Amino acid sequence: MPFDEMTFSEPGDDRPERYEALTRMRLEDPDAVLRAARSRKPHPGPVYGQQNFIIAADHPARGALAVKGDTQAMADRRSLLDRLRIALANPKVDGVLASPDVLDDLLVLGALEGKLVFGSMNRGGLPGLVNEIDDRFTGHTAAALSEIGADGGKMLTRIAFDSEHTTSILEATAQAVNSLHEEGLIAMIEPFISTTRGDRVSNILTTEAVVQSVAISQGLGARSARTWMKLPVVRDMERVMASTTLPTVLLGGEPNGKTDEVLESWRSALALPGVQGLTVGRTLLYPDDGDVAAAVDTAASLLRHNTQETR
Repeated sequence: MPFDEMTFSEPGDDRPERYEALTRMRLEDPDAVLRAARSRKPHPGPVYGQQNFIIAADHPARGALAVKGDTQAMADRRSLLDRLRIALANPKVDGVLASPDVLDDLLVLGALEGKLVFGSMNRGGLPGLVNEIDDRFTGHTAAALSEIGADGGKMLTRIAFDSEHTTSILEATAQAVNSLHEEGLIAMIEPFISTTRGDRVSNILTTEAVVQSVAISQGLGARSARTWMKLPVVRDMERVMASTTLPTVLLGGEPNGKTDEVLESWRSALALPGVQGLTVGRTLLYPDDGDVAAAVDTAASLLRHNTQETR
């Protein structure tokens, strides 16, 4: 049977061989990924006032596998794919942000029909790496994203005034913005003011730091017409959103608190002008009670005029 015609078991099937066909496809018919991408029904596109809900799944490509106390929570790829398919099956979820390996799997699984697709571009700044702040672009390129019909690419841009690598990070981000713009794709920048302490990079999550990160990052690249911001929810988000006219999605961040408490913290921020939606991963894919579908549905209820509902 051609890989294009294969069917996969629904999430909940815990057989270890349930995704074996993906490995076989990569061995015998790797072009099936591109065929799946080209035949996929695209998302009709963002509309202001209709907030978008995007699931993030690019953490493993940076070696960040932990969720709360479980250091290996995201290590099981089969479990991650199950959780992503549950989340993406919800019509209120508009799309995904993922690294190439995860995105290719989801394309072949048929999980991205009618969804927004964002690729993760820089994954080189591994947590704990001796030069973590030197965050090289090791993932998607603008050309590759254009080839699969993606909507845009995301780059993490950590601005550390105590690191000589920051200038090259800013330059690489600007080049990525330019290349995405040339392909007609969205450039989603996730900026932080950061500091290097030993072998760790820490993000400064004060209102002032986030505002400063926006001021710097929104000016990167030769043109900003297709640039979005991806920002953390901090105290006094009104001041943060007053610092930009760019479409902004809120990120979930490190899931340290209880799932219901984190969801509540997003509610008021989503009501602010300019906020285009949520881009969240671990908090919803690995909720406290294990019920991915319920966590996703609760988060979706916080958004205004969800695109999939009002179309």
